[in-house]
Amino acid sequence: MEIANLFLHNLISPAILFFVLGIIAGCTRSDLEIPSSISRYLSIYLMMSIGFKGGVAIANTADINSTVLLLVACGMAVSFLQPFIAYGMLRITSNLDKPTAAATAAHYGSISIVTFATAAAFLKSSNTEYAGYIVAVVALMEAPAILSGLFIAHRDAPQTNAHKQEEKKLARDIFTNGAILLLFGSFLIGWATGQTGYDKMDAFLIKPFDGILALFLLDMGLLVAKNINHLKSFTFPLALFGINMPLIGCAIGLGLSKLLGLDVGTGTLFTVLCASASYIAVPAAMRLALPEAKAAIYVPMSLVITFPFNVVIGIPLYYALAVHFLKV
Repeated sequence: MEIANLFLHNLISPAILFFVLGIIAGCTRSDLEIPSSISRYLSIYLMMSIGFKGGVAIANTADINSTVLLLVACGMAVSFLQPFIAYGMLRITSNLDKPTAAATAAHYGSISIVTFATAAAFLKSSNTEYAGYIVAVVALMEAPAILSGLFIAHRDAPQTNAHKQEEKKLARDIFTNGAILLLFGSFLIGWATGQTGYDKMDAFLIKPFDGILALFLLDMGLLVAKNINHLKSFTFPLALFGINMPLIGCAIGLGLSKLLGLDVGTGTLFTVLCASASYIAVPAAMRLALPEAKAAIYVPMSLVITFPFNVVIGIPLYYALAVHFLKV
């Protein structure tokens, strides 16, 4: 499949078209909206489904081996180290203050579960298999970036250090984050119950997945349109960073996938993780730890620039590169 066909294939998928519809509805000030309680349910469903299917896949295939352990270690290392790269780029190319640059950088070591879910759906539509253990990497790539982002901020701006009680609360929030717990817990449940559990949950967690993803992306499109006004504060180099950083993550992810000998599907998803940016857990942590950092910069950076780029252009691009470099 040529790369142009890959882009077209992703653009005309129902989930992506619902994302575009959400942006159009938001920009035209339509009264279309998804209630916040429904939005939360959609997020919970996607994390349960992805985690559970990954656990079942491990139960049905191989035991934990050196490749799995190496991939988990590489994922955590990338999550921790990429914010340092992002911070260095931001300090060179923009005039952001240090706390805002540190908070923004943290987003680019962490992951986007929706981008991952969209990539998984893309692989499914392309009839490309991937290893279920990649979900374990998803669950473990959120917290390291938050830790490194806070380290950068505290190192370069000592006045941002929190009191001990607040630091303990932050650490607890990071390691008991609901998204991480649900994703990893669902993974363990799927692993423990295997095919029997899969058969029981098929009608709820498996078959409705594509429809739920489309509804969630409609909501994300509305949210992107709602935050699009913040882009007027962006300089061109700052906006360009939101595209350049995913491409750097792509290079890192593909290189590690090649070294580890990953298949095309698993390598694509690992590359997507390295190239994505968080817009849920990391913003929540940054608002608690770095209240002086400008949320009007780091939220639309990941949500309005990087997320649409990855969903529309990045995923088919990363897949095409994976086919070229990883296919045996």
